[in-house]
Amino acid sequence: MDTQQKPGRFNLGSLAVPIIQAPMAGGPSTPQLAAAATASGGLGFLAAGYKTAAAMRSEIETVRSLTSRAFGVNLFVPQPSVISPASLQKYAASLAPDAERFGVSLGEPRHDDDDWDKKLEVLLELAPAVVSFTFDVPATGVVQALQKQGVYVVATVTDRGEALQALEAGADALCVQGPEAGGHRGTFKADVPPPEVPLHGILEELSDLEVPLIAAGGIATPDDTRAALAVGAAAVQAGTAFLRADEAGTKAAHRAALSSSERFTTTAVTRAFSGRNARGLYNEFMRRHDPDAPYGYPEIHHLTTPLRAAAAAAGEPDWLNLWAGINYRHAVDGPAAAILKSLAP
Repeated sequence: MDTQQKPGRFNLGSLAVPIIQAPMAGGPSTPQLAAAATASGGLGFLAAGYKTAAAMRSEIETVRSLTSRAFGVNLFVPQPSVISPASLQKYAASLAPDAERFGVSLGEPRHDDDDWDKKLEVLLELAPAVVSFTFDVPATGVVQALQKQGVYVVATVTDRGEALQALEAGADALCVQGPEAGGHRGTFKADVPPPEVPLHGILEELSDLEVPLIAAGGIATPDDTRAALAVGAAAVQAGTAFLRADEAGTKAAHRAALSSSERFTTTAVTRAFSGRNARGLYNEFMRRHDPDAPYGYPEIHHLTTPLRAAAAAAGEPDWLNLWAGINYRHAVDGPAAAILKSLAP
């Protein structure tokens, strides 16, 4: 496989600091956070998930008004529906008391493609330096079209099979996500348990591939960064470490929960909030609903959205998706530039 980059295209080796600020959909990722990470020598990312194409365009333009350096945009690849109407109805009934508690109605459990086609049109037009994909790899034609516009394409993978699919599609680099990561797992199949091989184990499994690897999952200290680079990563990607950054759009209740040493004591993988496996601080909602939560993304995401919004507004973290990786206790308040520096090898 030819791994030479075209002149003018982004290259991981061009980063002054091999740190990537992970895209975090649902609010934490902001143009200000992406610009700050990029300006500090790393690579900042916008999260296009759950946004319209118009909102994504606006955020790209905002970052460009803040920095002339390279940054990335992440998209969720559309998923086939995997849940039956009966399962949806049953789960909605189990959530009804929670919705009543906050005085809201549950959302419409619809299946959609997250404005996929229009987002691709915007990305082809604006051509940010990097575009990454999560939940699957797009068709080869999509990858090639972006690359013709000078875009560096990254695919998120969690095992060797996914990595080979991504390379077959023509990805320039792989973001290798281990189970230590906070938020949604990037597994291609939405309705199966995610791989549990630790990050370093996956990196070692992929070490023979002639493609740059980005290590993601549990990166919270300079030692974590050095260890990932030592086993073959070209750069690391950190998300949880930036949740408490001044520039992040993390909800107040989420920020407070991350710094609580008594109320929330561990993380767990759940599908209760979105219908897809994701790691977060273990709370009351997960305790109540993990046993009966079905797979069903994005239907369950839409179903629980009003409930989670009401919980956030009320400052009730026990009913909020508190996404966080296993090393969340290392996250600190402060400017993104200082946080990025603290992760540098």
